[in-house]
Amino acid sequence: MEKIASFTIDHLKLVPGLYVSRKDHIGQETITTFDIRMTNPNEEPVMNTAEVHTIEHLGATFLRNHPEYKDRTVYFGPMGCRTGFYLLLAGDLTSKDIVSLMQDMFAFIRDFEGEVPGATAKDCGNYLDMNLPMAKYLAKRYLSEVLEGITEERLLYPES
Repeated sequence: MEKIASFTIDHLKLVPGLYVSRKDHIGQETITTFDIRMTNPNEEPVMNTAEVHTIEHLGATFLRNHPEYKDRTVYFGPMGCRTGFYLLLAGDLTSKDIVSLMQDMFAFIRDFEGEVPGATAKDCGNYLDMNLPMAKYLAKRYLSEVLEGITEERLLYPES
């Protein structure tokens, strides 16, 4: 059985960044999958489920309400390894194309105040597993350490 593309990336060389993971074609449409890598794989602790869940709710809310990207957003959700998120957007895109979108999204999460959207028993299957302060901290860290002044090293997967 062939390894899927994401398992062929050398995670020992991978640093936090914003990468194109893959491009798929469905009919005439290209779907670009982005790897939003927030922590250094195998080097630092993974994110806990509560903050991952909170970032998921806030990020999805931001994207599904964005004037330009709401109709292009296919999916936003966590990686199973809890080192980042996947974002699927309609269109043939590069990482550079969405840097400002990600800066705006992570600023939204960093600055969010109030009740997390969808964090009720009626709206979510695990609504008690949320940690807004930690989600804000992680968003601030990713924004300042990765997205602001992002370099090519953090936009393209490392060579194997």
